[in-house]
Parts: sequence; C-alpha cells; structure tokens
Amino acid sequence: MLPNRGHLLTEQTNPHSQTLDQLSSLEIVDVFNREDQRTVDAIASARTELAQAIDLIAAALSQGGRLFYVGAGTSGRLGVLDAAECPPTFCTPPELVQGIIAGGAAALVRSSESLEDRFADGELAMLDYKVTERDVVVGLSAGGTTPYVHGALQGAQQRGAKTLFIACVPAEQVSATADLDIRLLVGPEVLTGSTRLKAGTVTKMALNILSTGAMVKLGKTYGNHMVDVAVTNDKLRDRALRILCDLTDLARPAAEALLDRSDQQVKLALLMHWSGCDRAAAEATLEQHRGNLRTALNSH
Repeated sequence: MLPNRGHLLTEQTNPHSQTLDQLSSLEIVDVFNREDQRTVDAIASARTELAQAIDLIAAALSQGGRLFYVGAGTSGRLGVLDAAECPPTFCTPPELVQGIIAGGAAALVRSSESLEDRFADGELAMLDYKVTERDVVVGLSAGGTTPYVHGALQGAQQRGAKTLFIACVPAEQVSATADLDIRLLVGPEVLTGSTRLKAGTVTKMALNILSTGAMVKLGKTYGNHMVDVAVTNDKLRDRALRILCDLTDLARPAAEALLDRSDQQVKLALLMHWSGCDRAAAEATLEQHRGNLRTALNSH
C-alpha cells in the first residue's frame, strides 16, 4: 500500500488559493506575490543553519573536497543548475560542485519522477561518483520523503562524507539523518502539492546562498565583485573589464591591455596592477595565498 503523504506541509491545501480557478489573471498574480513573500521569511528562519552550511562546505572545498547536490524532479534540476553556474561565475573546475539527479541527464528535460522511489539508486550514485570523506553531499527533497535522496545520504555517510538535508517540511513530519538539517518552511503551495512553486523558489534561494557564500569564503570574490569570473564570451569579458575599471583608476583601454597581459584573469590582473608585480610574480603570490586576492595583497 502506498503511504499517505497528505499530512505533509507541502501537500496540504492552501486556504488563500482555494478559489484559484475563479480568479482574474491579476488576482492570480496577487495571490502568488503574497505567497512568495513566505520564501524570504523561510530563509530568514533558517539563517543560522545556512551559515553553518556555508562554513562546512567551504572547509571541505578548501581541503580538496567536492560539493554534491542530490535530488529528484524539481529539486534535482535546481541542484544541477546551481552546480552548472559555478564554473562561469567562480572559474571553478566542473567537478568541484556537481548536481546529481535521479534518472541522470535525461531527467533534466523529461519527467522521470518514478525514479525517485529507488533508494538503492541513491546509494549507488555515491559509489559511482566516488564520494569520499572529504566531500559534502546535500540532499534536496521538498517533501522530505524522496527515497533516492535518503539513499544517497546513507551512502554518503557510509563513505565518510559530510551530509546536509534540505526540505520544506518540519522535522516532526519527516526526519532525516544528516550532519546538518535545514528546513525551509514556506507552507502549502498555491497549486496544491506543486512543489516547483514556493518550495522550488526557496530551494533555489538557499542554493544561491550556499554556493556563493562558500565561494566568498574561498576567496573567489573581492568585496562584492566576482574576481574569479571565467572570461569565456563577450558578455563575461565586458563584465571583467567593468570589474577592473570599478576597482582601479584605469580607463577601459588600459583595463583591456591589463586583462590581456593577465591572460584574461581578473584576479591576477588586479594583483599585477596594485602590487606592480609582473605576471609570474603575481601568479606565485596568489598560489602562495591559495588564490585569495585580499590576503595576497596584504602580503605586499
């Protein structure tokens, strides 16, 4: 017999949208807008746990570990999305942050929700990705019950990895065994049970905070500028030049010349400009300080 999940917060009926099919388009927008305010409140309520997660992830990555997001359906797609954004934003290798979704790459564009019920597949994924004690595995499950995610968490723990669990139901409804348990309580969805809505939004917000916060701790930013941006297209080259102009007194032509001398590396260009070092010396200084521009500058 299938379990009845009607008691879960994410499956309950929202009293504020019970007449959804009778509302005007403007009223529908207003209902969504009011309900979406709860995502911000949910992040605020979990601020301590999110901060702890940033520290845990940053510590692991700084010691050669990797970050894995594991989920199914919407949660899995959001994990893959966040992981995919890290290389262009922070110039990280693709293997540093990875998203694992039940059903693999095909599940990104075609629903394969039945695969989320396979606990053993989650365990096997940890073996396939060669998860070790240096890694962090984040299980994502809006309703908290996804067997694939719980299997992955168990497999990760057996391999010594640190584990995080993110769900949108209270712990008393669904428990989980993880080093850090984060609950983002946004309440029932506007469309009953459709967790791609508020639950998806708040999960995306949380992942933004975790990956960006960890990268900040790793020295991937200077102030609020992404000084490790990968200059791989015209848009990103323009961004790199604007960062150089914002942080220095250089006009754009001089910033272009500096960026070219640094082989399109914004962080290296800044250190060369501010310290007066040539490229080789600046590279050595950055390597000595594990890529942290601020500490590299302070050493001069």
